[in-house]
Amino acid sequence: MEATKRIMDDLDFTTKQKLRGVVSLLCDEAYQWWLTVKEGTQPDCLTWDYFKTTFQGKYVGANYIDARKREFLNLTQRDHSMAEYEAEFLRLNRYARCMVATEYERCVRFEDGLRDNLRVEIAPQREREFTALVEKAKITEDVKCAER
Repeated sequence: MEATKRIMDDLDFTTKQKLRGVVSLLCDEAYQWWLTVKEGTQPDCLTWDYFKTTFQGKYVGANYIDARKREFLNLTQRDHSMAEYEAEFLRLNRYARCMVATEYERCVRFEDGLRDNLRVEIAPQREREFTALVEKAKITEDVKCAER
């Protein structure tokens, strides 16, 4: 589903085109499920957002999402590089958007997961733009590695 959404965004599909496109990719049981949903839903409610929500509710269970939220909340850099930590943070962030709804909250959560030797250098700077924070953390990590 993620790859399909990314492709449709890259191709600049309208929301109607996205819905039509994703439905055309459904197979077997998933397509039958959609036909059933479609029959029981008002036509004006059949939107791309509605599809994503109902599809996720059917095929990505609440337990899975809750587990990813916990994984996000417990995420720390440990022995990962800054690039690896950032990638994992961004991957899990989408499951916990309500917990880090603002740029500030996202920065605080990212800082909290940094290794101690990086956090003590980064936190006092109070960077509140996520991309700038990540860049500063990468530079700090590089400097620390060069000092060894």
